[in-house]
Amino acid sequence: MRRSHFTIPFGGIFLCLTLLTGCSQKFQDVNDTAKLALFGDDDTQLTAQAINQLPYASMYARIGDGPQAFMVLAFAEQDIILSAQDSTNDRTAPQLKWLSADRGLIVTQAGRITKTASLTQGNLVATTSTTIDPLALGLHQALTPKTWTRTLDWQPGYHFGYTVNSTFSNGSEQVIVINDQPVKSLYFTEEVNVPSLGKSYQNEFWLNPKNGTVIKSRQQLAPGLPVVEFSILKPFS
Repeated sequence: MRRSHFTIPFGGIFLCLTLLTGCSQKFQDVNDTAKLALFGDDDTQLTAQAINQLPYASMYARIGDGPQAFMVLAFAEQDIILSAQDSTNDRTAPQLKWLSADRGLIVTQAGRITKTASLTQGNLVATTSTTIDPLALGLHQALTPKTWTRTLDWQPGYHFGYTVNSTFSNGSEQVIVINDQPVKSLYFTEEVNVPSLGKSYQNEFWLNPKNGTVIKSRQQLAPGLPVVEFSILKPFS
């Protein structure tokens, strides 16, 4: 296993991280957290015991055809408003910021990748919607809507405000392996269509059958950007 040297070319992001408050996992030392994030030319693989002993939430992530990286949760920002149309129906979910040692940052919310930074193949700049992501409502629940509309901004290029429509499948039971252990899951697909570009793609989600949280996923960041696959090894709590 090879540890890669870590530097931060976008220090402003991490300055902002250190100023945020209100989460159970505090971002106390960026450098110490970064030392735990591993990325090399080959797939990174840790033992289940090593992962469980770490004090941070963690996940494996693979960007496109690249090697598997071990990422740690650098910060969790609470009380992110997912919908403000009706205050009686507002939902919140922590915005989780995962850090890798190759200078990459992946932001997830309710299992959805909503933003990335410093990925070599391009970045998802923003995800916005006036309605609640069905992932946040719980796809495992029968009454959760199976359609959703949002807008995406991404780079490189001038890609801002593109409308994206999603349709989710009904879940099916699958057993997957996470952290060397077989895990029961509900498997959902998300058919994504970008009308103005005439393009479509598919995202995949594996959910905890009891609470609907995403434990594994494959998501294309945006048209023309790579697929990111991740598996949650030690969840945020």
